[in-house]
Amino acid sequence: MEDIVEVIIAEMMKYDLLLKISLAALGGLIIGLERELKGKPLGLKTCLIVSVTACLLTIVSYESAFLFSEAYSRPMDPGRIPSYVISGIGFLGAGVILRRNNDAISGLTTAALVLASAGLGITFGVGFYTEGILGLIFMFLGVRIIPDLFEWIGPKKLHEIEIRAKLYVEKETDLTELLKDMKHLGFGIRRVKVKEEVNDIVINCLIVTDKKTYTTDVFYALKSLKTVLQVEVENLQ
Repeated sequence: MEDIVEVIIAEMMKYDLLLKISLAALGGLIIGLERELKGKPLGLKTCLIVSVTACLLTIVSYESAFLFSEAYSRPMDPGRIPSYVISGIGFLGAGVILRRNNDAISGLTTAALVLASAGLGITFGVGFYTEGILGLIFMFLGVRIIPDLFEWIGPKKLHEIEIRAKLYVEKETDLTELLKDMKHLGFGIRRVKVKEEVNDIVINCLIVTDKKTYTTDVFYALKSLKTVLQVEVENLQ
């Protein structure tokens, strides 16, 4: 009778292991696919591997703590390996947080989602299925649904983008009037930097406009201003 019970428990554990790894893989797949569709680093394959690996290491940590605690005659910490997993993922996430030449920082969301993949793997590895599924749902809502919803019904600031502009203007230009003309075009202006060159004056600034505005529209609008010789624009989004 005891042998039969042990066989049943062993079979149940096999299915339980399959369920844990499958859910971890699904969570990493969904998160990675979202990053892949946006063309971000550490996409589908990375998030899937991170989630499944975290799940496996968590299972190993908890199973070994119960299996070998008697052999070593002392209690073992089942959460030791998962804690190291989180630390290791921190280094991986830091690698995708980049500071570009235009001083814009990118990769924060990707780094957070890589950490989330590990968190899902650990959650499913321990066997907290409901918590893991709810966490996955809220992560998806936070990354895909809620931002679009806030752009639709949220404050005006959420509808704005920043475009870096560099204007070469004639030396005789009244720069104050030029900035006023730029505001009359409907643009917000931030972080203005003026530099005098040999043949002209260079103005560096951030143009704030609606997200529906094309970068080329900003270029043509600035180029149409009097005394403006040359324009360079760059979308920071």
